[in-house]
Amino acid sequence: MSWNPLLDAQVPHGAQIDAIETVIIPRARDLGGFEVRRALPSTQRQMVGPFIFFDQMGPAEFLTGQGIDVRPHPHIGLSTVTYLMQGALHHRDSLGTDAWITPGEVNLMTAGHGITHSERTDGAARQAPLTMFGLQTWLASSLADEDAPASFHNRPQSALPLLEAEGKTVRLILGAAWGASVDLPLSTETFYADATLAPHASLPLPDNHEDRGVYILSGEVSQGGQTHAAGAMLVFRPLDNISVKAGPQGARLMLLGGATMEGPRYIWWNFVASSQDRLQAAKEAWRAGDWAHGRFKLPPEDDAEFIPAPDR
Repeated sequence: MSWNPLLDAQVPHGAQIDAIETVIIPRARDLGGFEVRRALPSTQRQMVGPFIFFDQMGPAEFLTGQGIDVRPHPHIGLSTVTYLMQGALHHRDSLGTDAWITPGEVNLMTAGHGITHSERTDGAARQAPLTMFGLQTWLASSLADEDAPASFHNRPQSALPLLEAEGKTVRLILGAAWGASVDLPLSTETFYADATLAPHASLPLPDNHEDRGVYILSGEVSQGGQTHAAGAMLVFRPLDNISVKAGPQGARLMLLGGATMEGPRYIWWNFVASSQDRLQAAKEAWRAGDWAHGRFKLPPEDDAEFIPAPDR
């Protein structure tokens, strides 16, 4: 079994224990009228499978002329996954990608050895009020892919498998689950899905992944006699057959997980790495600011400013 710091071979499994290993209540942070709720990393769990970062953005209402301005900033050792329910984001990166991210599609940016990107609501997006609601997650890279070349991939909603049965509608976003798969390159075994459940409908979690979690976007779900409301992330013990059941108003869920990583990961700012030395090298490269010849470059169409590295 791969590395999982919370899994002890002596701990009982199955019916001997509650199937829910951890319940995470995200930390909320106001970014100037735009609330972000962060479920991962948390004090209870750093990762669920390769998912090492999980943010809910909004929902937030922007007046005409207002929006999001995330200046160019770097990443290493991870893939960002952006999935919107409402709104739009203008993505530019150091590969030369210039794309609008819109609801229902999946956008996968793999940092590898290093990439820089910005995320904004600019241009026509500010000429009318805007509602923003979505999720951004990071997938930690495997040891073999930490220094791989950076890349960016987009798949429209029409390319993402839709599974429907008995009051359940599930859109698979990444990886493989329930016999379906998404054609996107991943560093390690992963699954990620958007599920809508009718009142009292039950959904089995995929049984082909070691680590599995559920994030409740709306409504409530019950499992093992306990009820959990919107905003909670439930992380389940490996090896158990698990189903979650929606409450009387139904529920919308994000399901996530995959194989646990080969070893621990370290996080500093926007960097993820398997060693502190790798983090230090990336810190020094960004602070050097050698955009012409250094490790990091700025997006060609958004290079007038950038986010400085934190002091600590």
